[in-house]
Amino acid sequence: MAEPVKLSNINATLLPPTITEPIFNRTAETSAVMQLARRIPLSMTAQTAIPVSMDIPQAGWVNEGGSKPTGTESMNVKTMAGKKVAVLVPVSEEVARSNAAGLFTQLQQDLPVALSRAFDLAAIHGKSPSGAAGPFDDYLAETTNSVVLGTATKANGGIWKDLVDGEAKVIDDNYDVTGYVADPRLRPMLLGATDTNGRPIFVDTAASLGPGAAGSRSLQGVPMAYSRGISGKLVRASTSTDTGLRMIGGDWSQAAYGVGMDITMKLSTEANYKDADGNWHSAFQENLVLLLCEAHFGFVIGDENAFVKYTGTPGGS
Repeated sequence: MAEPVKLSNINATLLPPTITEPIFNRTAETSAVMQLARRIPLSMTAQTAIPVSMDIPQAGWVNEGGSKPTGTESMNVKTMAGKKVAVLVPVSEEVARSNAAGLFTQLQQDLPVALSRAFDLAAIHGKSPSGAAGPFDDYLAETTNSVVLGTATKANGGIWKDLVDGEAKVIDDNYDVTGYVADPRLRPMLLGATDTNGRPIFVDTAASLGPGAAGSRSLQGVPMAYSRGISGKLVRASTSTDTGLRMIGGDWSQAAYGVGMDITMKLSTEANYKDADGNWHSAFQENLVLLLCEAHFGFVIGDENAFVKYTGTPGGS
């Protein structure tokens, strides 16, 4: 029988991989951008910028003894550097000591969502959850390719025509649409879309062989991932706002992310911390356990024209 997890048995400096590894794995699974973008190695120190090839070298035909074409002439090389994202979680010491295993199980569920939403918000909107500028030089919403959902009337194809018009913008720039990241608010729009005879355009079934099953997380035959980071409104209680962005599609070979090191977690019962309102607290004085979760991510885009954004009407808070 496995030994129970006790707070007193856990290293206060760095939590073991048995606790942090599930958080790391679920962050990549939860992030919509990470599901579709290419993952590349990033410096373990997360401080060294490294070149990232975002295109395939171009070959050419030559005569025997002729000058050989240089492949790098058609390559777009970007530089990726790791940026740190962190979250500090104060927990009652009584709760932590009475059920440490339950606490870490809950953290393994909540922290990946927090980290992935912060990453998606930065990679999509170029912002941090607080509204400040994000850590990455490139972000997906920079693309000038844009379609307003609802532009086409039902008689002219409705939302299906809007999606196709957006895909055409990407194809016209010599790229392929290989996937979509969408806001959950788009799902009811897709499932409620009908043709002029009232028949659903999208079928919510994983077994559908039709042109796009929203429920099976595919659209127009390519993968589709949902994320709250698309709209910009992360959680109900946050000050973040809905930007009206509903989906981004494009050629995801033109987007890459890196992970500088495994997600780390530290624990302290003596440190001081400042809450969201700017007030200072003492963990020792208030019998709190502070859990600090940190990760290093990088993100680059080869060509913003490889993507198209679909917008709608911003919702309420």
